[in-house]
Amino acid sequence: MSSSWTSFGGDLHLDLTERRAAGAGLRAALEDALREAVQDGRLVPGTRLPSSRALGEDLGIARNTVVEAYGQLTAEGWLASRQGSGTTVAQRAAPGPGRRSARPAAALPAVRHDLMAGRPDLALFPRTAWLAAARRALATAPHEAFGYGSPLGRIELRQALTDYLARVRGVRTDPDHLLICTGVSQGLGLLCAALRERGARALAVEEYGLPPQHAVARAAGLATVPVPLDGAGARVERLDGRCGAVLLTPAHQFPTGAPLAADRRAAAVRWARERDGYVVEDDYDGEFRYDRQPVGAMQALDPERVVYAGTAAKSLAPGLRLAWLALPDALVEPVARLKALADTMSPVLDQLTLAELITSGTYDRHVRRCRLHYRRRRDRLVAALAEHAPRVRVTGIAAGLHAVLQLPPGSASEAELLARAEAAGLALNGLSWHLADRSAATPDAAPALVIGYAAPPEHAFPAALDALCELLRER
Repeated sequence: MSSSWTSFGGDLHLDLTERRAAGAGLRAALEDALREAVQDGRLVPGTRLPSSRALGEDLGIARNTVVEAYGQLTAEGWLASRQGSGTTVAQRAAPGPGRRSARPAAALPAVRHDLMAGRPDLALFPRTAWLAAARRALATAPHEAFGYGSPLGRIELRQALTDYLARVRGVRTDPDHLLICTGVSQGLGLLCAALRERGARALAVEEYGLPPQHAVARAAGLATVPVPLDGAGARVERLDGRCGAVLLTPAHQFPTGAPLAADRRAAAVRWARERDGYVVEDDYDGEFRYDRQPVGAMQALDPERVVYAGTAAKSLAPGLRLAWLALPDALVEPVARLKALADTMSPVLDQLTLAELITSGTYDRHVRRCRLHYRRRRDRLVAALAEHAPRVRVTGIAAGLHAVLQLPPGSASEAELLARAEAAGLALNGLSWHLADRSAATPDAAPALVIGYAAPPEHAFPAALDALCELLRER
């Protein structure tokens, strides 16, 4: 037997075929294979190797051959052997060239303060509550939950979300029209592919938005057509007749921060009805409004023309990859079919856990705590800028996890500010990065920065504010 997956707490593949074909004896071939595994880093220092008997059986060679190979490599310093402790990879053996990064670590920019928009404070993730909910969900889940299920997702979560979204965001849907997806990006990709099947060739998007979402639409075969913005949100009267749908962030335009005016909400729905098209409502942070009650979801105006997209990325953590679509009846089958082709269904355990978290009321309490935390963060940001950079204007409503800072006339350009920020260890974006059509950027546009105030942990937030204020301080 020339190769084997040997189990010793981890798996190791040793291929002796080529070495034997080149004329090497069994012992020499085994020594070379082990030496190479240490050199290229597959066997890291401290790794315990199989016993000589186990490795011999797995490889189909004599135990004495393995003993002699281990002895030779121990003498060379590659392995270490101690009576009663077995054979391990020696600590002095460092990974060879195959483990080195193509780019030296020193060349990577050092990020000290993460002020990128849309990122929550991961320290707020309710670990204890999540673990308790996971245990309850596992204890009560039926056996069939762990098999292949509906591409729409687990019924427990779809029912919990139906009730929650109706109560908190005014969404009108039911479990048969909800689909659980691995992030809004996947959901948007499935929607765009379904729209493409229906004959759509373009997706209208807000003039400023999230470039990765635009890339998802284009990857699904749709062109992206920018819609201008003003203080009342997207100018929906400018919607292009070529588009099969429009992607909007009506509760809190991303990133400029304006809510979509009521008359424009109604106009967008009328456009969708008249064109046999759809509005895709990305309600990415609809639960986080700080100055008043959040405006209800636009989807309630017409559930058959508005697709509602929600996510746990801001309220819990993006790493969970949990999001959902409330679909019109005509889109349920095509989107579910495409979801089944993409990955069959989303992971079950996290769905069951989130369902338990919602139905127990724990999710509501967690969101309220997060809302208070982020409101205080925003207040601290506004107060710090008022003191140290009073000519910088914070725009947009008091909501979400980010704010746009409009800089005064005569300020440095966005490019210069971003270069200074990188040198100071600040990770942030300029407003122009969010343009749907970068070629439309005007060189004389007033510089603006998009600041995410949620990501730094609490102990690091004061230092992040100080670094930002130093960047914006007038010289």
